[in-house]
Amino acid sequence: MKLYVLLPERVLLEAETVKVRAEAVDGHFCLEPRHVDFIAPLVPGVLSYVTPAGRTAYVAVDEGVLVKCGFEVRVSTFKAVAGDRLEILQAALAQEIRQLNEAEQATRSALARLEAGILRQYGQLKTVLQ
Repeated sequence: MKLYVLLPERVLLEAETVKVRAEAVDGHFCLEPRHVDFIAPLVPGVLSYVTPAGRTAYVAVDEGVLVKCGFEVRVSTFKAVAGDRLEILQAALAQEIRQLNEAEQATRSALARLEAGILRQYGQLKTVLQ
């Protein structure tokens, strides 16, 4: 099978695989090449796949959708990190979370400045109208 992990801005992963394991809202499942076509909403977790050489690799995914059609498995998600070992994946996830926290802090700061500006302008308008 061919596995694709798709992010909004790019293709994160394209790999040959003989088995894919993931978790949907109703539990874990495993797909092999001859399974019927399948679609499942994924929960945040770790998707694993086995290469034709027998090596297991991992992809941490945010919630998303998995579609198996024929010999293709496509996972569409907003965020994902791929790795060969769970330790490396854990470190990559920690880095991703740090980056998200920094972006969230910058967003909150910009929102606070915007709110302060609106309140200041409201106060000035209220003074002018009195």
